[in-house]
Order: sequence, then C-alpha cells, then structure tokens
Amino acid sequence: MPSFDVVSSPDLQEIDNAINNTKREVDNRFDFKNTNSTIDRSEYSITIETTDNTKLNQFNDILKNNIVRRKVDPKFIHVKSTETASGNRVRQFVDILNGISKENAKKITNLVKSSKAKVQASINGDEVRITGKKRDDLQSMIDLLKQNDIGVPLQYQNFRD
Repeated sequence: MPSFDVVSSPDLQEIDNAINNTKREVDNRFDFKNTNSTIDRSEYSITIETTDNTKLNQFNDILKNNIVRRKVDPKFIHVKSTETASGNRVRQFVDILNGISKENAKKITNLVKSSKAKVQASINGDEVRITGKKRDDLQSMIDLLKQNDIGVPLQYQNFRD
C-alpha cells in the first residue's frame, strides 16, 4: 500500500549557516561595535545576548532575514523568553521547533478524516503516516495539507508506492 510520512524537521545545517551569517553581519555593523553581542546554538535552542532591547530586536530581525535567505521556514523559530543577564545585558532564548506536537498531529489526522478520501492517518511519535490504496489519493492529501495552515512547517517524506 502506498504511504508517506508528514514530518516537521528543520535543516540544522542551513540554520547554522544563517547564524554564522548573522554573526558576520552584526560584527560588521557600526551600531553593534563594542557591544560584545553573541549568538550561539546548542541542539534545538539559540541564545542571543546583547546590551539592550533595541539591539536585541535588531538582532532578531537580522537572524530572521538570514533564515529566510537560506530558504528555511521562519515558523521553525519560536522566541521563548527574555531575561536580564549580568552586566546590564539582555539574554534571549529562541527555540527551534522539531517534530509535530500531539495537538498538531490530531489536527492533521482530523483534516485527513474529514476529507472523506480513502486514506488512513496514524500518529507515530512526532510524525504522521498517511496510507491509501491509490497514489492519487495520497497526492491529493499533500495538496490538502499544503492548503490548510496547521501552524508548523510540514515536509512530506518516504513516499512509497
């Protein structure tokens, strides 16, 4: 039976490239001179540290522009919290979304079931597998998911015939 997986996983190499471009751009900007602004990524988390909130907002804009330039969906980036750091500095934590949450997986399965197509959707951890008898039905499900906004960026992998 033909099937495919609906997943939500960012390209971490492209996010690293966007972070490196952001570092380079911030180092060369005059308004960031002598601020010791930093950006670091560890697993699925980004930490930005700078002197004040206006520079932090500029830093976020530069990061988002570089992420879009690298063809990564900006929905993967979720700003979590901002806190004050030592030395009158501001630190911000940004999450990189990975995987489909239970709520979004239920939205996807309900959307597939309400379409009345002859396909089945099942939740497997942080991905959704859609199976059907005809390849055309599966392709129509991909189109249906692309038309509806689930709230997370989706990729379609492991299309098996």
